Amino acid sequence: MRELPQSKVTVVLAHGAWADGSSWRKVIAGLRSRGVRAVAAPLPLTSLADDVAALDRVLERTDTPVILVGHAYAGAVIASTNVPKVVALVYVAALAPEEGETVADVFYRAEPHAKAPQLAPDQHGFIWLPEEAFAVAFAQHASPQEQEHLAAVQRPLAVASISVAVPRPAWKDRPSWFLVAEEDRMIPVQTQRFMAGRMKARLRLRPADHMPMLTDSSAVVDIVMEAVGEVAADR
Repeated sequence: MRELPQSKVTVVLAHGAWADGSSWRKVIAGLRSRGVRAVAAPLPLTSLADDVAALDRVLERTDTPVILVGHAYAGAVIASTNVPKVVALVYVAALAPEEGETVADVFYRAEPHAKAPQLAPDQHGFIWLPEEAFAVAFAQHASPQEQEHLAAVQRPLAVASISVAVPRPAWKDRPSWFLVAEEDRMIPVQTQRFMAGRMKARLRLRPADHMPMLTDSSAVVDIVMEAVGEVAADR
């Protein structure tokens, strides 16, 4: 695929629960090596409204058309912004609630994987991922060092982030792509395929775990570049 000038489009990457912006580092490097500007949005994971506001602050700093990329929980975040400069959405093993649904509704739609962790909030209303779950279910294809890093920097998710009904999602009005991680132990593959079909997203399948941006980053770069190519062709 031909390289595109960085001024053509900006890719904004939104991390999911129990992760931070560093989870996108390989994807950022891959996109920038192909001439596309990419930045990671820091989400507080304190409520859906807080996370959308944090994403919007990043979008304010961007003066080009934007492709939003969301992982896991952040699929709900990228679909809840109303910023007109957003021209396409890419879902990476992400959650895509319909209008009126909550993130929890789709997360618990199917039976969990046998190795999925038991999740419960602490006394402050935040859900932490058990440390051992990073190697068993969250990123089983990652190296031990990467798993240790993920566990060390994890950001807990507030129950308030996943228990509110979402507004009309942006994927109803914008083109979308969906990378299904077929070996995901956090979000069942049948749930991912259901959401992608409901969205009428361009579907791509990979034998990846829940963290393809880390363990299969070239596939993530490729699907984002598909979106970039379509957006650039229209401009």
